[in-house]
Amino acid sequence: MNAVVQALQDALGTDSVRVDPDVTASYSRDMMPLAPVGQPLAVVFPENAEQVQAVVRICGGAGVPIVPRGAGSGLSGAANAIDGCVVLVTTRMNAILEIDQDNRLAVVEPGVVNLDLRDAVEKHGLFYPPDPSSYDWCSIGGNLSTNAGGLCCVKYGVTTDSVLGLEVVLADGSLLKTGRRTVKGVAGYDLTKLFIGSEGTLGVITKATLALRPLPQAPATLVAAFSTTAAAGVAVTSIVRSGTVPSLMEIMDSVSIKAVEQHLKTEVGPPGCEALLLCQSDSGGEVARLELEKVELACQAAGADMTYVTTDLAEGKMLLTARRAVLTALEVYGAWLTDDVCVPRTAIADLIAGCQVISERNDVKIAVVGHAGDGNMHPTLVYNPADSDEFARARVAFDEILELGLGLGGTVTGEHGIGKIKREWLAREIGPVGLAVHRSIKQALDPGNLFNPGSMFAME
Repeated sequence: MNAVVQALQDALGTDSVRVDPDVTASYSRDMMPLAPVGQPLAVVFPENAEQVQAVVRICGGAGVPIVPRGAGSGLSGAANAIDGCVVLVTTRMNAILEIDQDNRLAVVEPGVVNLDLRDAVEKHGLFYPPDPSSYDWCSIGGNLSTNAGGLCCVKYGVTTDSVLGLEVVLADGSLLKTGRRTVKGVAGYDLTKLFIGSEGTLGVITKATLALRPLPQAPATLVAAFSTTAAAGVAVTSIVRSGTVPSLMEIMDSVSIKAVEQHLKTEVGPPGCEALLLCQSDSGGEVARLELEKVELACQAAGADMTYVTTDLAEGKMLLTARRAVLTALEVYGAWLTDDVCVPRTAIADLIAGCQVISERNDVKIAVVGHAGDGNMHPTLVYNPADSDEFARARVAFDEILELGLGLGGTVTGEHGIGKIKREWLAREIGPVGLAVHRSIKQALDPGNLFNPGSMFAME
């Protein structure tokens, strides 16, 4: 192992290879507290694709596994170290290499922070849609590896819908280029989409060509309050059926509302509010007004106790602050653990109701917020990490929520990924044939199981 560290230092420089246990421990896990974690041999910080290739060849030759890592904002344990691995951190590869205004694309390295890219392209009148809640510190490489989503997926889709091509270092150290720079292109297998969402199990992404959109108009905002989650669910179904596609449609349950009200020291919903629906339209002008008018009518027909529409940008941001503040607000009750299930939009109310039952059965506080426009819900468990019994109950509740989501015709992850925490659930969802295909692809591209072994699924 000393020889491996020395070879890495020779290839990258001593400043780019860290072996101090205090340092390696700080890069050993992401934000998912339940996922297993090991002690890495070293943490490396390559600055370009050539250095990534060198790391892969050194580790591959010595049989040392590699765990790729971005900013560490993930919520599935996908970037968690295993014992004796090399954690490959891409944060120093943070250049925006090109912004092509005429062709509406950008070429970036994986360490670019999502918000930095959004701000950079906005200066050119362009827009990069994916907006995970951690957009102010998560990296594009991590977004690509987990196929991250965000609040505006209802209109713009997840990360893969904004990617034209990739450069990826494969297990033998070669550099694969996938995709294109053109609007259309169907040559060969769609290898770009194969690597997006693969969680670092097939290769290391070193560059991405991203599709951009014209900068949307300033959003108009609607908030609707409901005395039952069932009524809010009916409103969501009606909005979808109407053909209206807002740029954002979020839902908060009563536990989330109360936590945010306590945190912000302001009233978020009227007394007795059990569910809050937040919608935006970025279509601008009369089109936005008509879209939100349809949304408002659907909410009122479903029994909303209150609806409010504003075109004031500052007021809209203030209303959305309540949604974005949920996780911070829940910290006053203890540590939080966010689940990630996606159900048919007609089943959102059933999921929230089921989470209330799970909460009572396990004596664990559960707040539910999520992207109502696409059915991606985030039941968030709050627990005392110092209380082993309470932690165990939270772990049981976490799995029961996944069971509930599957039972409602959903999936165990809408945007956070499988990682090292939901491996058995992936097997349940995709079945033995699907799992065999996954293993065959992994075996073909990474026969030595070099990249992120044990994440997503086991090879045996």
